[in-house]
Amino acid sequence: MEFGKKTFPIEQVKEMDIVGYLSKLGYAPTKIRNVDHWYLSPLREERTPSFKVNTKLNRWYDHGLGKGGNLIDFGILYHRCTVGEFLHKVAADVSFHRPELHEPKKTIAEPKITILQDFIISSFPLVQYLGQRKIPLEIAWQYCREVRYGLNGKIYYGIGFKNDAGGYEIRNQYFKASSSPKGITTFNNGAKEVSAFEGFTDFLSFQAMHQNQPKKDTDFLILNSVSFFEKARSFLEEHEEIKLYLDRDATGQNYSRYALSLSKKYKDESKLYTGHKDLNEWLINLGNNTKKNIKQKL
Repeated sequence: MEFGKKTFPIEQVKEMDIVGYLSKLGYAPTKIRNVDHWYLSPLREERTPSFKVNTKLNRWYDHGLGKGGNLIDFGILYHRCTVGEFLHKVAADVSFHRPELHEPKKTIAEPKITILQDFIISSFPLVQYLGQRKIPLEIAWQYCREVRYGLNGKIYYGIGFKNDAGGYEIRNQYFKASSSPKGITTFNNGAKEVSAFEGFTDFLSFQAMHQNQPKKDTDFLILNSVSFFEKARSFLEEHEEIKLYLDRDATGQNYSRYALSLSKKYKDESKLYTGHKDLNEWLINLGNNTKKNIKQKL
């Protein structure tokens, strides 16, 4: 179709660049994290950015509305018009045409991790690593495995934490990765309360902190990535109380604030480790801080 026509084919408009279109409307991202561009929602009033555009997929999602899609899905909501009316609107300006329509970018597949074997944690470097993270070995044995995995033709080992989809989060002193498929990890004890963590080392830290206390009837959820928060909501919101132990960086705190705006069920517990990135960092420094206080008193 020639650019002088009044409309473009619907499939062509669907693939036009959403970030470019938002820029034309006067919206700039408040933060950019890899392929994700975060905005204050153009579709409603808000103070915390919860409107995301994934530039790799060229798709948007408004976490507050629970809606998302392509440029047409956005346009009919933003302009409150029909599909046909929106096609006429975009025909007036073709400058945000995606270059990928003419010259597709080649995607390079990330190296794939293959789990070869899993068994009880026993390698000295991994036991030492757990000690450095102040996580008792008996707690790690309860929730984790030592995994042997293949990557780029070589074999490595690490602490593996399994998710509900069957993949592993893998950690050692020098490496942080995950095997496919990625997903959340849940421990459903039939409780009315659930505690949610961003990563499994924070979950293990929580278990270490309560190791010698009476067991409380609680469910647990580990996101393994904050990007799974929306998918995790169905499990979380089955409970009467939801305690959040997310990181105290910008991303973690944004998700905590977003959760608090959703329901009074959510409680932000991260104030416990104010001044530290996460619960595990706070646990690691807990003994050091105690020693400092004792020296100061002396």
